Amino acid sequence: MPRSLKKGPFVDDHLREKVERLNESGDKRVVKTWSRRSTITPDFVGHTFAVHDGRKHVPVYVSEAMVGHKLGEFAPTRTFKYHAGQERTSRR
Repeated sequence: MPRSLKKGPFVDDHLREKVERLNESGDKRVVKTWSRRSTITPDFVGHTFAVHDGRKHVPVYVSEAMVGHKLGEFAPTRTFKYHAGQERTSRR
């Protein structure tokens, strides 16, 4: 079930405060975060977030097309190797 429109999008308070400070100062530093569940709002556009994927921080540059999605959608947690049952062939 989706979140109520009355409540608005969920953004962790500490992340929202960091972005507000960056917007006020006009700074374009990378924001390191573990909050994969936070929704991307229009304030985030143009900033780069280092989203934790479980072992490292993956840089994610936010564009207008990402608004409304979650930060975790752009930092995959699993590395795809190959499908089960398939031969591992090197393609050149």
